[in-house]
Amino acid sequence: MSANIIPYFKSNDRAFTILHGDCTDLLSRFDFKFDLIFADPPYFLSNGGISVHAGKIVCVNKGEWDKLDSTWSIDEFNKLWLTLCRNKLKENGSIWISGTYHNIFSVAKTLTELDFKILNVITWAKSNPPPNISRRYFTHSTEFIIWARKSSKTPHKYNYELMRMINGGKQMTDVWRFPAIARWEKSCGKHPTQKPLSVLTRIILASTSAGDWILDPFAGSSTTGIAANLCGRRYLGIEKELEYVNLSYFRRIELDNEGIRSSYARKLSDLHIATERESFLREPITDYGVDLPF
Repeated sequence: MSANIIPYFKSNDRAFTILHGDCTDLLSRFDFKFDLIFADPPYFLSNGGISVHAGKIVCVNKGEWDKLDSTWSIDEFNKLWLTLCRNKLKENGSIWISGTYHNIFSVAKTLTELDFKILNVITWAKSNPPPNISRRYFTHSTEFIIWARKSSKTPHKYNYELMRMINGGKQMTDVWRFPAIARWEKSCGKHPTQKPLSVLTRIILASTSAGDWILDPFAGSSTTGIAANLCGRRYLGIEKELEYVNLSYFRRIELDNEGIRSSYARKLSDLHIATERESFLREPITDYGVDLPF
């Protein structure tokens, strides 16, 4: 089943597909199982507040998509999309969900109610957070990423030895220190909540294998897809806002430039280490078998 779904863009190697639409509609219209889901859902913090960016005071509002409809609660919204995502995971699949205190407690509660098994809560400690201009509380410098598997009985993928190698021969901890996105990651434009490639690369290398399928139901500018393709994985992104669907397209087209692809790989330390170990990461994606139904 793939009821009248037409991709907005599919790369020539079929490793990157982006759909334009609402994930709560599209996910129910096709049958396909993914190895991994990464989700960066709305945090619902667009409340007219202010922050600092590049030395200037700016409004924190991200867009209408980050404002909760008064007919919904955060819990109801999270239960809807997480239920749909659960049905799209393989039995040994896992899901990573990013958030702040605005939404992450609701996400954790909903995961438990839906019988996911929470594995870790990663703390992403930002090395370059914006200052707190009110000076009335501590600077917000972290985000959280919940990692959970679909089944409590079926083992999940975890590339322990690779993570240990990346961490200098020591066990990887649940606190990751990465800066926010760098200038080179905005070459085609910028999404207001864009995650750095370094974070997504680590997630993908930690919990998938070569050729695995990764779903991002809130794709934004498709950082997940760029990281997936750099790591030799395949990707389906779903994005509601046409502006960011187009941004995803241009970012993926840019990756067809071998010089740019190589430059990105060199700047991502985790990927550089992984490439030294895994020869498949040095080759472009060709064909790993099963494909999307559209």
